[in-house]
Amino acid sequence: MKETGKVFGVLQRVGRAFMLPIAVLPVAGLLLGIGRSLTNETMLRAYHLMKIMGPGTILYGVIKVGSDCGSIIFGNLPLIFAMGVSIGMAKAEKAVAALSGALSFFVMHEAISSMLSLYGDTYTMHAGATDQILGITSLQLGVFGGILVGLGVGYLHNRFYKIKLPEVLSFFGGTRAVPVICTIVYVGVGILMFFIWPPIQNLMYSIGGIVRASGYLGTFIYGVMERALIPFGLHHVFYLPFWQTSLGGTMEVAGKMIDGAQNIFFAQLADPATTHFNVEATRFMAGKFPLMIFGLPGAAFAIYRCARPEQRKVVGGLMISAALTSMLTGITEPLEFTFLFIAPGLYGIHCVFAGLAYMMMHVLKITVGLTFSGGLIDLFFFGIMQGQEKTNWMMVIPLGIVYFIVYYFLFHFLILKFDIKTPGREEEPAQEYEEEPEYEYREDFSEELLAKIAAGLGGKKNIGDIDCCVTRLRCGLKDISLVDDAMIKETGSRGILKRGNSIQIIYGPYVTVLKSELEDYLRTRRAKKEIKQLLKENTHSKDKMQQESIACPIKGCVIELEEVGDEAFSGGMLGEGFAVKPEEGKLYAPVDGIIAAVFRTKHALAMESKDGAEVLIHLGLDTVKRGGKGFYMKVEAGQKVKKGELICEFDLEDMRVDGYVMTTPVVISNNAEYASISLKHIGECNVGEEILTLYK
Repeated sequence: MKETGKVFGVLQRVGRAFMLPIAVLPVAGLLLGIGRSLTNETMLRAYHLMKIMGPGTILYGVIKVGSDCGSIIFGNLPLIFAMGVSIGMAKAEKAVAALSGALSFFVMHEAISSMLSLYGDTYTMHAGATDQILGITSLQLGVFGGILVGLGVGYLHNRFYKIKLPEVLSFFGGTRAVPVICTIVYVGVGILMFFIWPPIQNLMYSIGGIVRASGYLGTFIYGVMERALIPFGLHHVFYLPFWQTSLGGTMEVAGKMIDGAQNIFFAQLADPATTHFNVEATRFMAGKFPLMIFGLPGAAFAIYRCARPEQRKVVGGLMISAALTSMLTGITEPLEFTFLFIAPGLYGIHCVFAGLAYMMMHVLKITVGLTFSGGLIDLFFFGIMQGQEKTNWMMVIPLGIVYFIVYYFLFHFLILKFDIKTPGREEEPAQEYEEEPEYEYREDFSEELLAKIAAGLGGKKNIGDIDCCVTRLRCGLKDISLVDDAMIKETGSRGILKRGNSIQIIYGPYVTVLKSELEDYLRTRRAKKEIKQLLKENTHSKDKMQQESIACPIKGCVIELEEVGDEAFSGGMLGEGFAVKPEEGKLYAPVDGIIAAVFRTKHALAMESKDGAEVLIHLGLDTVKRGGKGFYMKVEAGQKVKKGELICEFDLEDMRVDGYVMTTPVVISNNAEYASISLKHIGECNVGEEILTLYK
C-alpha cells in the first residue's frame, strides 16, 4: 500500500510539472490547427480560394507564420517535457536540473543518430520511424523521449547535487557534477534505445497489417492503438503507413491508382465525379471527430466540475482553452496531458472509447476526411461543405452528443470514486504561483543561540543536512534520539516535529536567515568546542518530561500537516499536528477529555484532554460552506468523552461528490506550551493508533 502511494505521488508530481508547458499548448494548438487547415492547397483548390488565400497572397503569409509558430512548439514538445519534468522532479537547484535535462536530451538523440549512421542497416525502418529532432536525425521517440530524460535526470539530480569529490576534483562537486553525470548516463541510454526502440516500432507496423484485414474490429483496434501510442511517440509509426501507403488501401481515382487512406480521400476530393467518399479510406480518420469535438470537451467539463470550489475559476480557464483547442483544431494534448500522467488508468479508458469512436464511424459509414486532426474546421470543410450525400456528416452530431454525455459522467464518477488529483483537486498548495512572503529579518542570532540550536540537535556530528521552508528549520540527523527538545525550546522555537531521523523546528518567517547563519557558524573552528561545552553542561532529559499521546480519530491515511491544501493548517497557523484522509465517515475521540466547543456548522470541534492538550479537529476543507448539512454530531459542548468514543458521523461520499476535499486536520492549538511534538506514524492507520506524542 505504501509503495503504491509512492508511485501515485510521483505520477502526481510529474503531472504538476507539466502544467506550465500545457498552459502554452492551447494557443499553439489553435495557431497550428487553423493554419494547417487554411493553408492546405488541395482544400483551397477544391473551394476555388487559391487567388484569395493561396501561396503568394498576404493572407496566406499571415496564416502560414501563425501555423509555423504553433508548429515549433509542438515540434519541440519532447525537449520542453524533458526540461519540465526535470524541473518538477528536482527537490532543489531546479535551474541546474533544467540545464541537465536539455543536455541529456541532446546527448541521447545524438547517440542514437551516431548509432543509426554506423549500424542503421541492422533494422528495417518503416515510414515515420525516424525524424529530425532539433537538426539531429534520430528515432521518433516522441514525448516519451522527453519523459525518459526528465525522470532520469530528476533522479540523478536529487542523488548527486550535493556530492563531495576529492579536493583535486572539488571544482566539479555539488551541482556542477549533475550535468556531467547526466551527460555520461544518457550517452548510454541513447545507445540502449537504438537497440530497444526499432523492434518496438516494427511490432507496431506488424499490428497495422492485422488491423487492415480485420474489418470493424480492426478499425476499433486502430483507434485504441493510435491514441494509446501518443505518449510514446509511436503513433506516427502506426498511423502514417495507413494514411500514406498501400496499407491504408489502394483505389483508382480519376484514372490513377492511389495508395494510402488520406491520399485516396484528397484524390476523391479533387475529382468532380466523386459522389461518395470511400469508407475504407476514411475509417482511419473519421473517428477523431466525435472524440475531439464532443468527447474530450465532456471530460474537460467533468474535470472542472470535480475541482475544489475555490479552484474552479482557475481550472475553468485552463479547461475552456484546452476544450476549445480540441473542438476547433482536433489538437488534444493540452487536455489529455492534464490527466494522462496523473491517472494512466483514466487515459486507458479514454483509449478504449477512442477505438469505439472509430468503429462507430465505420459502421455508420461516415466518410469525413481531414488534413491534420479532427476538429470543427476539418468537419466544416470536409464534411458539411461536401454535403450529406458524400459524407453522411449529420450522423456525427447524435454520436457526438452521446460521447459528450458518456465522457462527462464517466470521468466525473471515476475522478471522485478514486480521488484522482486532476487540476483543482490537488491538496498541496501551488506555491510556484503564489507571491513570495515578506520575511522578517533578525540580526540577533548570537553565537550562543546558534551553539544552543546545534547542541539541541545532538551536536555538530549528528547534523546531516540543513534546509528550511517558509517557517521551519528542517534538519536530517544521524540519530534522532540525541535531540534535546527542552534546549531547542529555549532557543525561541514555536514547536518541534519529528519524523524518522528528520526534525522540523518552527521559528517563523525569519528562518531563512537563521539557516544561513547556522550553516556559517557550523563551519567555524570554535563551533565544535562551544557545542561540546553546552552538551557537557546540559542536564535536560526527555525522560523527565511529561508525555501525552494523541490517537488517530478516523480510519484512513495519515499525512503530514504541511501537505494539507489550506495554508491556515499547512503553515501551522492554527497549531501543529497531522491530517487524515478518511476512508469512512466516522469520527472518534483522540483523547480522554471534555468537548470544549462544537462549531455551529458542525464541521469542526475542539477538545481539551485531561492533561491539558487543546485539540482542534476540522472535518474536511471549506466544509463550513455546507452549513452543517451531512454532519451528525453525537456530543455537545461540556460533555466528557473517552478516547475511542464515537463523537460524529458525516456523509463522506456525498461531500466528495460535491467536490469537497475531506482531508481532516487534527491540530494541537496550544502547541506553544509543549517542548516538542513528535509525529509517530504516517500512512494507513486505524482508529486508536498513536499518532502524536506531546512532550511538556
